[in-house]
Amino acid sequence: RFMRKYNSLPAMTTRAELDVPAGLASRETLEELSAVAMRCGGCGAKVGATVLSRVIGRLAPVQRKDVLIGLDAPDDAAVTRTPRGKVLVQTIDSFRAIVDDPYVFGKIAANHSLGDIFAMGASPQSALAVAAVPYGPEEKVEDLLEQMLRGALEIFAETGTALVGGHSSEGSELSLGFSINGLIDPEKILQKSGMRTGDRILLTKALGTGTLFAADMRLAAKGRWIAGALASMLQGNQDAAACLHEHGATACTDVTGFGLLGHLVEMTKASTVDVELELDKIPLLEGAVETIAKGIFSTLQPQNLRLRRAIANVGEASERTLYPLIFDPQTAGGLLASVPANKADHCIEALHQLGYHCAAAIGVAQPRGKLPESVYLTPGD
Repeated sequence: RFMRKYNSLPAMTTRAELDVPAGLASRETLEELSAVAMRCGGCGAKVGATVLSRVIGRLAPVQRKDVLIGLDAPDDAAVTRTPRGKVLVQTIDSFRAIVDDPYVFGKIAANHSLGDIFAMGASPQSALAVAAVPYGPEEKVEDLLEQMLRGALEIFAETGTALVGGHSSEGSELSLGFSINGLIDPEKILQKSGMRTGDRILLTKALGTGTLFAADMRLAAKGRWIAGALASMLQGNQDAAACLHEHGATACTDVTGFGLLGHLVEMTKASTVDVELELDKIPLLEGAVETIAKGIFSTLQPQNLRLRRAIANVGEASERTLYPLIFDPQTAGGLLASVPANKADHCIEALHQLGYHCAAAIGVAQPRGKLPESVYLTPGD
């Protein structure tokens, strides 16, 4: 009798009991929603072929001659050509929705994913999408998927990137990411290891998206603060990358999840230099100082904070108001680059003319010292 309790189990329900007032939803909608009780995994979690084909049929991706088989073909994989004298640059990024508007989210996700390509000095060629859409009525799933991809395709059109395929599935939350392929002359690859003593350190966008959107989730952010953050995330890095290259950039990376300090330390280690970072020169999004002052941080902030061990004068620097913002994770952030000192001012002026109004010189590369710490923060505020 005891063992029967573990062997004779009741059947798991496959339909949810819904408490929906009469007239609020159609019978078809109620049928679909009731099926949420048990959803399959594996390939049983894919977005249906009918929905997917309708969405793809309404999209118009960039057409490129070096894409031999793309989204318009029914084949299992895309086929692209790497031109003579070029090498392939590959990257991938994906994250959960940061805004409620799927179209805007698609644009942000595309910009963010392209950042690594531009930071390396490459030109994007093709993209594969990875999307997860919460289960719901078929028309809702279709609309969410289409709006996300339409937003992304707008960015891809601006950058000459062909969407050649991808994967879509059901998920608990809306998410989107892209695997991007880029092309570059192997002699022109811009790495993190090229910083030289005397180079000026330039940042092309303001910081603060992490704390601002954490505040937004707490209803503690002003509308204009979020509008400013969105405008920054919707600004691509392609023109900035070209400008930095024209002015002889020696090293470059994009500032994303690890925050300004995290990505800067990657550069100092690879280049075997130290950096003097001027806190008061770092551009900040409106509202970021206010939200940090209230103790509102991104959930990734504590992990990024561990990198304070790379700061030579952490005791003094940590007392400064702006100190926490160098750990703030950025979404679709700007480029962090080293530029020869004699070209830095002209580069900043050119960036401003291109619309990167927050671009600024925030530090200088110094000879590698004897201390294990590679970053020295000069007093700000």
